[in-house]
Amino acid sequence: MRDLRIVFMGTPDFAVATLKALLDANYTVVGVITAPDRPAGRGRKLNQSAVKKFALEHNLNVLQPTNLKRESFVAELRALNANLQIVVAFRMLPKVVWQMPEYGTFNLHASLLPNYRGAAPINWAIINGETKTGVTTFFIDEKIDTGAMIFQEELHIDPNENAGSLHDKLMDIGSGLVVKTVQHIEKDEVTTTIQPQNDEIKTAYKIHKETCEIDWTASIDHIYNRIRGLSPYPASWTTLHNAEDTYAIKIYEVEKVLESHLHTIGSVISSKKEIKVAVKEGYISLKVIQLPGKRKMEILALLNGFKFEKEAKVV
Repeated sequence: MRDLRIVFMGTPDFAVATLKALLDANYTVVGVITAPDRPAGRGRKLNQSAVKKFALEHNLNVLQPTNLKRESFVAELRALNANLQIVVAFRMLPKVVWQMPEYGTFNLHASLLPNYRGAAPINWAIINGETKTGVTTFFIDEKIDTGAMIFQEELHIDPNENAGSLHDKLMDIGSGLVVKTVQHIEKDEVTTTIQPQNDEIKTAYKIHKETCEIDWTASIDHIYNRIRGLSPYPASWTTLHNAEDTYAIKIYEVEKVLESHLHTIGSVISSKKEIKVAVKEGYISLKVIQLPGKRKMEILALLNGFKFEKEAKVV
C-alpha cells in the first residue's frame, strides 16, 4: 500500500466536492493550488475562489500562483514533497508541474472522453442534444484532455435537464470517481486505456457571447437545447423589439410547444398568462427571463409590470 501525499488543484465549486471527498476519505492533502483572488462585484472587492475558501476552512496549505512555470512556484510545489497530484476544473499545467509527482497527475473531466474535450463539456452535451454523458479520470499529458483514461462513469441526461442541474450531478459522481481512482493508485492497481483518435470526436469549445445568441430560425429542438444548455450560466440571449423599444434579454427557462401555426418566425405572442415565440415547428414558451438591469423573473411576475406589444418580435 502506497503512502500518498496529495496536491489538489482546482478553483470553482465543482472542484470543492472532490476536495471534500478526499478529506472525508482521510487522504493527506499537503497543498491546494487555486486561482489568485480576483476583483468581483460592483465594489470590485477581491474575491477568493470556492476552493480557497474551503481549503482555508480546513486549515490546508494554499498556493495561488499567477505563473505556473515560475521557478519560485515550482520550488514551492516541489518542497511539498507530494507524490500524487489531482486536478479538477483548473487550468492547463506545464510539463514541469504535471511530471513532478512519482505517481503522476490525473484530472477529472466532466464528459465521456474522448468526446467533449475542452472548456465547456457540460454545456455542449446538452446543446447537442446528448442523452448521456459522464465523468472521466485520466493522467495528464502534453495536450488538453487527451491523456490515458483511468475510469469513467456514465450518467443519463434528462430531456428537460439544464446545465446547472447536470453540473451538480456530475460534481457528485465525479468526486466519487476521483476517490475510486486514488484508491486504485494507492494499491498500485491502475490500468489505463489510450484515448481513440478519429474525426468524429466532439469538442467542448469555450462559450462566447455569440454562442449564446438564439437563432429563432433553427429547429425547435435546437433552440430548446441551446437555452437549457446555457442555463443558468452564461444564459442564452436575444434581442426583443417591443414597439419603439429594443432590449437584449436573457432567457433561462422555456418549454417547447409542437403546434402548426401561420405566425412569422420570431413573432412574440402574448396573453395575460404566457409569452411564446413562434418557431418552425411550433412555439417556444418563455418561463423565466431577465430584462436589462432587472433581476431574473418568472413570466407571470414579469407580466404584472411589463407589456408586450402586439407587433413584438425577437431576432
